[in-house]
Amino acid sequence: MIVSVDGAEIFYTTRGTGVPCIVPSLVGTKSMELLTPSPLADHFQFSYADLRGAGRSTGDPTHLTYDVLARDLDAVRAGLGVDRVAVLGYSIAGALAVEYGRRCPGSVSHVILAGTPPSGDMGRLAAASTRFFEEDGSEERKQILRENMSRLPPGTPPQQAVLAQTPMRFFDPRADVARLYGDAEVNPRLFEHVLGTLVAGWDIMSDPGSLRVPTFIAHGRYDYVVPHAMWDGIVEQLPKTTFRLFERSGHQPFFEEPQRFADVVGEWMNTRK
Repeated sequence: MIVSVDGAEIFYTTRGTGVPCIVPSLVGTKSMELLTPSPLADHFQFSYADLRGAGRSTGDPTHLTYDVLARDLDAVRAGLGVDRVAVLGYSIAGALAVEYGRRCPGSVSHVILAGTPPSGDMGRLAAASTRFFEEDGSEERKQILRENMSRLPPGTPPQQAVLAQTPMRFFDPRADVARLYGDAEVNPRLFEHVLGTLVAGWDIMSDPGSLRVPTFIAHGRYDYVVPHAMWDGIVEQLPKTTFRLFERSGHQPFFEEPQRFADVVGEWMNTRK
């Protein structure tokens, strides 16, 4: 399905039968669909929306601002024919989910973050990731990571090195997750704009009083890409915010513990209206 906004066509697909929930994607809708297995689709009606310049959406990705993003996602909501939606932001896309909720509290019922850092400072994130993995990662994980990285040919782009980082991204350090990334559609210009410009100065604490939508932060205990410890001392300062740690997950708790994720988030949504 497609909605037109300010000269761009925003593509989205819909699956599931539960609570309407928009999932903004930087890597195409197919990849995100694979990351949300059936237990989740029984609890949510997911609408996977490609950002401008991502997947099958058109438009110049460098024109993407938080205001533009909010208009795009709200057009998807209107296209679904519903008054309000939840929004699920995975990893750095969680910043986009927060900003949609911040700008459209009348349209967004709940903001759900999974594996999202509290700020867009990539240098700070990389340092926290390295430190946490060194201090907390098992020797088995470290050895598997070294072996995986040693097999990468010189000049391998970062997006192609994701599989080698499985020990940092998944509860099972030897998980076979190649199928999850096979359909990813990566637009380097979009990633460069989002990471280098849009979220570079983003910090969830910059204006906590404007966060009026109930927010759920899900994190995996074995997420070494975005360590859960980065949220220490922050959650308590945010209004209407709940944090849950998933003990058998890495960077994507909704995929690794789908039934528990659906149950916990569903219960939270019922009590935060």
